[in-house]
Amino acid sequence: MAEKTTKLFVLDTNVILHDSACLHQFKEHDVVIPITVIEELDKFKKGNETLNFHARHFLKELDKISSEGIFNGGIPIGKKKGLLIVKLDQKFHADLKPNFESDKPDHKILNCAYCLSKENPNREVTLVTKDVNLRVKAKAAHLIAEDYTTDHVKDISTIYKGYRFEENVSRETINRLCHDASGVSPKNFKSRTRLHPNEFIVARNKEMSALGYVDPQDMMVKHITKIQASDIKPRNVEQMFALHALMNEHIRLVTVSGKAGTGKTLLALAAALEQKDNYKQIFLARPIVALSNRDLGYLPGSIDEKIGPYMQPLYDNLGVIQDRLIENVERRGKKFQKLLDEEKLVIAPLAYIRGRSLVDTYFIVDEAQNLTPHEIKTIITRAGENTKMVFTGDIFQIDHPYLDIYSNGLSYLIDKMQGQKLYTHIFLEKGERSELAELASDLL
Repeated sequence: MAEKTTKLFVLDTNVILHDSACLHQFKEHDVVIPITVIEELDKFKKGNETLNFHARHFLKELDKISSEGIFNGGIPIGKKKGLLIVKLDQKFHADLKPNFESDKPDHKILNCAYCLSKENPNREVTLVTKDVNLRVKAKAAHLIAEDYTTDHVKDISTIYKGYRFEENVSRETINRLCHDASGVSPKNFKSRTRLHPNEFIVARNKEMSALGYVDPQDMMVKHITKIQASDIKPRNVEQMFALHALMNEHIRLVTVSGKAGTGKTLLALAAALEQKDNYKQIFLARPIVALSNRDLGYLPGSIDEKIGPYMQPLYDNLGVIQDRLIENVERRGKKFQKLLDEEKLVIAPLAYIRGRSLVDTYFIVDEAQNLTPHEIKTIITRAGENTKMVFTGDIFQIDHPYLDIYSNGLSYLIDKMQGQKLYTHIFLEKGERSELAELASDLL
């Protein structure tokens, strides 16, 4: 009998915690789960975080398809799929002993992959892990190691900005854009690529310019003018576009990306407060990503005191809006406090909304680049009637240990949603916090 030519993929725990359906992403190739991974997943079963969901879901799926054969040659994952094999711990290979401690879970997984490569010299064995450090160790041991890239954005350089500049547009077209309510046909512009629904346009020539957006109903380019929200006025063209998208009741999903100081969260919160009478609740949330591998449990104080530093930037933006409003100081302070007390305005960690159905809500997720694609999907699928969802973040500044510019949920969302009639995206390039902040962001 001819030896199999398909590949062997050995999965690390973090791959399963990132995507519990990962077994079905390896086509006809065989998938190996080291017993150490099963043991680690067992520690994640309890809880309401996405990691806990993935652990439980994977273990249930494993239980459904498992049999004695899973330890003896493997069992089929599905039609036109490879085999699923669970490997028990093996004696630590002599080649690895001098450099790796045998009692570490990562090293046990590495040992499993290494032993398989020695046992199957004619098959390509690949360790799949989102842990950069483990990939480096594997390569040092002359073992193939890869990131899990199924939900990666392939080319970040071409990621959708949400707007474009149309040069050398005729005077007649610009005049018509400004004065004809029916709009201008996209054929009047020289774009090499087609215009997307809700995409914004700067139409200009050497003498004049005008701003417009593509109306998804008739795909005509309609004129837009400068607006403000909660007395927050846009300071540049990109902010104008963002505010229009955030205020447009027909656009149910908005993403706003950009570096620190570009006004992402401030504009989103200002737009929500301006439209507070149109929604039962404004919910402002952000994921909590503990840095330096330290969980919240290491921090002193009650749960409110622990999450306070994570939520403070959101309160800072609320304070900016509060200071801009023209009411007297005492009245505006009471007004915002009343919204908070009545839970018309809720500021909380993202984990607090898990399991909820979001109906009649203006929902803002800040720092969305620290979410996985699965978490983004989970949040959006909870949207009920009359709910608008806004995701803000900087895809170039990620705190999550297993996400990067290609694999984070915000990049994934922008890449997948462009062209949908209910969606728009704006990339904010110019910082408006201060001249010093802009300088530091660009140079440091």
